[in-house]
Amino acid sequence: MTALLEARGLGFGHPGHPVGQGVSLALRAGEVVALLGPNGGGKTTLLKTLLGLLPAQGGTLALQGRPLADWPVPERARLLGYVPQGQASTFGYSARQMVLMGRTAHLGLLARPGARDHAVADEALARLGIAHLAERSVHRMSGGERQLVLIARALAQQPRAVLLDEPTASLDFGNQGLVMTAIGTLARQGLGVLFSTHDPNQALRCAHTALLLREGRVLAQGPVAGVVNAQALGALYGAPVSASGGQGGLPVFLPGLG
Repeated sequence: MTALLEARGLGFGHPGHPVGQGVSLALRAGEVVALLGPNGGGKTTLLKTLLGLLPAQGGTLALQGRPLADWPVPERARLLGYVPQGQASTFGYSARQMVLMGRTAHLGLLARPGARDHAVADEALARLGIAHLAERSVHRMSGGERQLVLIARALAQQPRAVLLDEPTASLDFGNQGLVMTAIGTLARQGLGVLFSTHDPNQALRCAHTALLLREGRVLAQGPVAGVVNAQALGALYGAPVSASGGQGGLPVFLPGLG
């Protein structure tokens, strides 16, 4: 199967400031890829490079087999959805208003959303099970509900793939579950999903493949069951990691107890 998004030997960073190099990965329809690594390891910079928000500093990067840099920005935005980290709205937009912002890539300059755009926004809300929140202000939602609205906004672009930067950061345990369930739903609906996280348990239970990134360098990658283990995680985070028994034969990883 042809990859939706594929990097080979990718170098990434900010202008005049390299962060990492040699990253190769492929994201396919219906697949979930987890990007694991410590703070400052380059995860966000890598995501922004994969999206074309930062220029690649080496290697190749292709979207649907075509160099990413060759895609006009509006066309690229229709194929790649992005959920940034920790984004909050100053204004009390309703969920539907927030999701409608995802239709920008399909509208002309100064154009107003039409009936088709409203229908797509409502469908995005329904796909994530939050249609009942359509008229509620984002200021009157839980953290998990707000994060689902941001994912719905990305879905309103009608992308082929969605990239999420630490989508469960600062969420409580229950809201983390809402977001991770949504990620699984998107993959089952045929989207490619790549998310970054600090939690190896999320990666093990929700992803098909994992990439472990430390100081801009790939320590390991491959099928999640073979990559996410106590030894690899200890090297990744520079701290002891222990594994205890969990449900369904999957271990639960805990820090500092090795």
